[in-house]
Amino acid sequence: MSSNISKLLSRRGIDHSLLEAFHHHQKSPASSRERLIKKLAKEHQIGEAQVAASFSFYDHLDSAGDPRELALCNGTACLCADPDNRLLAALKKRHGKEVTERVSCLGHCYAAHAYLDRGQPCSGDPAPSREPEITNTISDELVRSNLKEPLLTTTPLSIEQTAELITRITTQAPYDLLDQILTSKLRGCGGAGFPTGVKWESCMRVKSTTKFIICNADEGDPGAFSDRYLLESQPLRVLTGMMLAGRVIGATTGLIYLRDEYPHASTTLQKAISDLRAAALLGKGINGGEFDFEIKVILGAGAYICGEETALIASIEGRRPEVAVRPPYPTQSGLYGYPTVVNNVETFAATTAILETSGEEYARLGSTRSTGTKLISLSSLFNQPGIVEVEMGTPLDDLLYQWGDGFSQPVKAIQVGGPLGGVIRTDQTTSLTLDFESFAEHGFVLGHGGIVAIPESMPMNRFIHHLFGFVAEESCGKCFPCRLGSKRGEEMFQHALDGSPLNPQLLDDLLLTLEQGSLCGLGGGIPLPIRNILQQFSDELPWTEGRER
Repeated sequence: MSSNISKLLSRRGIDHSLLEAFHHHQKSPASSRERLIKKLAKEHQIGEAQVAASFSFYDHLDSAGDPRELALCNGTACLCADPDNRLLAALKKRHGKEVTERVSCLGHCYAAHAYLDRGQPCSGDPAPSREPEITNTISDELVRSNLKEPLLTTTPLSIEQTAELITRITTQAPYDLLDQILTSKLRGCGGAGFPTGVKWESCMRVKSTTKFIICNADEGDPGAFSDRYLLESQPLRVLTGMMLAGRVIGATTGLIYLRDEYPHASTTLQKAISDLRAAALLGKGINGGEFDFEIKVILGAGAYICGEETALIASIEGRRPEVAVRPPYPTQSGLYGYPTVVNNVETFAATTAILETSGEEYARLGSTRSTGTKLISLSSLFNQPGIVEVEMGTPLDDLLYQWGDGFSQPVKAIQVGGPLGGVIRTDQTTSLTLDFESFAEHGFVLGHGGIVAIPESMPMNRFIHHLFGFVAEESCGKCFPCRLGSKRGEEMFQHALDGSPLNPQLLDDLLLTLEQGSLCGLGGGIPLPIRNILQQFSDELPWTEGRER
């Protein structure tokens, strides 16, 4: 069924997609919503049920069409920065009303607690007398590196430097360009760590006259803002990497799926694309050759699950963004059924760094199986929060205490890699290095590279309640274990917060069901941090009889 709808939606193409129509009509009054659904169904020649199912999925397509004047960030870093809800009280005093709206992570974790004020992301100084501080950009003093010559946090590319790199792309054979990516041993920076060159080669070998490059800029992991930095401060590095991928696999169209919470990134990307087009570095016959390539920005609408590649593809097409069973993988059958490469923002920027130097130079950095560098996001409870570009294999303690300068208050643990990432006691970080292998050996995941400090004052049953609540809110609902299990977990820990004891056997059964029965990494990944907490902080939880403390 979904493949048939995909083909139907492909007829109007990317420039007239259903998702863009949703954005165009999102402020329409609720009273006209039924007429709108009928209109869009007729235009796109699909059923009204399909249009309604897709439209109703997104948080930011508000049913009443009212702008969010004031909304509090609901991300993990903001929870940990302000567990006593001081900002909530301050905003109530300043505005004279309760703040009931919540918004997913705004990517301002270095300045938490964050919130939206009349559509603008603001830092969260809870002082009621202080006016909101609009924080559109990540300032230079918040960006550091432990490399003598940084790759991703160096001086932004000029249009002239970009032109030189694009000349290399257009004059070298696709296989020669691919060989550099394979030699570099670059692994995807979005969390899974799949070898980038292997993915590109898989798509390259599929025979098709139509292929797509998709940049997954739906950075939804609370605690991570490295992609936001690259999009706002290094857009030409990201765009050049997309063109490189397009040249390798034979694609002529690149799409950037950008989360709606990053309005400034949208502005900088659109300007960078316009600059490339004005310099004749985008479009048909780039550099007078046979390489054609166009790039388009597509805005998401507040759905975390769209960070999963098959849900992201469904969203671009206009379908309800639910996770698809694989195989087939997107490299064989992706957007509208055509071969598609999906990589995240940092991965594309890293391929540009490889193009600037060589695959061999890149592979000399890091460890044998985790090469190159990684952008790490440090939350506001560090003395030096912000972005740190580190060489893979850097000791975790060096990052925490040298580049992060320790913590601004007592901290008992850190969570690395977003809400599905591992929770590590601060007295157990000594043996860890920042690479895929070290984290896997210790039962953790490096993920996207966001690090959130968990203060001593944070009750761990409240933290687990937050994790379950996040999954319950963001689940696409396609599989029962995730849809029902996450809600059951949230209820279980709400009862614990209200004073009821936890049943250890019931919790173990729930985690096993989520882990083994979920369709994707959202439901399947949440047991990891919860088990980490159970192992390390069991004495903080109110158990019934039957579990060792």
